Amino acid sequence: MGAAADRPLRLLLGFDYGTKQIGVAVGQVVTGQARELCTLKAQNGVPDWTRVEALVKEWQPDAIVVGLPLNMDGTPSEMSARAEKFARRLNGRFGLPVHTHDERLTTFEAKGERLAQGQRGGYRERPVDALAAALLLEGWLAQHAHT
Repeated sequence: MGAAADRPLRLLLGFDYGTKQIGVAVGQVVTGQARELCTLKAQNGVPDWTRVEALVKEWQPDAIVVGLPLNMDGTPSEMSARAEKFARRLNGRFGLPVHTHDERLTTFEAKGERLAQGQRGGYRERPVDALAAALLLEGWLAQHAHT
């Protein structure tokens, strides 16, 4: 989705799409690393677009990556169709290239990282969505490191 950017990719925003919460992360192409930024509330998958716009203005990413929640066998799910729609809306609103990336197991991995940090439950107080966004963004960066 989105044409190739005229400038090289340096900074990316990553979104872990969900119907109630959307995790957001920022990643650097040079280092291949990402870090969590925030978790946006969503109403049936629709975020507060003014908050999304503020993040895009603040970080000025060269592109956006949206997690694609595929089934474990790699087939599309109802949620992956919704995530693709969200990706198209991001592209339409901000005119940036938007890529999707298989995010299977990133939430599971994010919960594992939180457990390793000593968090036991309490995902409402400290949600894993932004960490999942950072993990999926790092996955995309690793997959596209040669370009």
